[in-house]
Amino acid sequence: MAAAPADDVMRTVDGTPLRVSLARAMRRRRMMALALVLPLFLFILFSFVLPIADMLFRSVENPQVMEIMPNTTAALKDWNGDALPDEEVFAALAGDLKTGAESREIGKVATRLNYEISGSRGLIMKSARRARNLEPPYKEALIAIDKDWGDLSVWKLIKRESSPYTASYYLAAIDMRTEDDGEIVSQPPDQRIYVTLFLRTLWISLLITGLTLLLGFPVAYLLATLPLKYSNLLMIMVLLPFWTSLLVRTTAWIAMLQQKGVLNDLLVWANIISDDNRLALMYNQLGTTVAMTHILLPFMVLPLYSVMRTISPSYMRAAQSLGAPRFLAFWRVYAPLTLPGVGAGAILVFILAIGYYITPALVGGTSGQLISNFIAYHMQSSLNWGLAAALGSILLFCVLLLYYVYNRIVGIENMKLG
Repeated sequence: MAAAPADDVMRTVDGTPLRVSLARAMRRRRMMALALVLPLFLFILFSFVLPIADMLFRSVENPQVMEIMPNTTAALKDWNGDALPDEEVFAALAGDLKTGAESREIGKVATRLNYEISGSRGLIMKSARRARNLEPPYKEALIAIDKDWGDLSVWKLIKRESSPYTASYYLAAIDMRTEDDGEIVSQPPDQRIYVTLFLRTLWISLLITGLTLLLGFPVAYLLATLPLKYSNLLMIMVLLPFWTSLLVRTTAWIAMLQQKGVLNDLLVWANIISDDNRLALMYNQLGTTVAMTHILLPFMVLPLYSVMRTISPSYMRAAQSLGAPRFLAFWRVYAPLTLPGVGAGAILVFILAIGYYITPALVGGTSGQLISNFIAYHMQSSLNWGLAAALGSILLFCVLLLYYVYNRIVGIENMKLG
């Protein structure tokens, strides 16, 4: 049997110093905790952080012209823009068009330039198809293919978009553009759409948040104060929308609110309106607001209910016993205690509303579309991912700004979701 070391160090039964043994135990616990958290961390990293980082990068990424037309980009570096480029630049362009046509990559440049000046795609593609037969002098040959090669604005655009990064997507997202001389100006009035869409999205989101609070507060109060057997029944009615498909709920509102729908039929039957003057309740902002308010109402009720359940009825009784009328006691004592639930429900509903897509797409019509619908359009139809990323980034910034304001005014530590 080995003898224990003769020192004053405390040891475990196997002779290991107690400090070392504790350090090993703590290290095992930390590794176990890390192993438990790691799947969630990886899920958030790959499903949330990396997609957002990719979106932010795409909103400024601009590699098409520089990578597919490298000779033209290099030749234009010393061009001052006062007159048409010299023969060397035209020769570089002819070579890049020929190479791009052979590799079938020139379409990316054509699409990119067409985002800035309409008609650029036709110019590039037509010239690329004939680039194989071009012979010096290239300046006259290219202008003979299309006279737009003699336009200074086309060359200034190619030089401006030769940078690997650009702010043009963000400028387009706020209805601005860059002039040939580099000055940033507003789009013509008939081409300004995105600022109006952002304002409409913010307004409808705020309106829906206010309506859900107005409708949800009494429901949550009833849930918190009714006897259990009645509150359970009411809770099932609140939760019922969660168990029903979003598409079904939206379609039900279409059946209810369209001009030949249930509500208009009832109004006509009651002689409130004539059959020729049916109300336009759908495919406009009203339809979007009504349907989204119904769909998002549970997200306001549940945080309010979770806070109201913790408020003791004795507070109201104490205020009334001191002489306060019931409404004054409710307003001065009960209502302030519900603020954490109000804040949590309001920020939850607003953030969901500002990025809602399906319901505005189905019932919004032309005037009820939100910015999320145009983000989807640029991702799925126009394939302008840079502009879609810029619009999404601005929307993300609005949400972060709202979060910051909420934290400064109410305090995020006061938010209670359950």
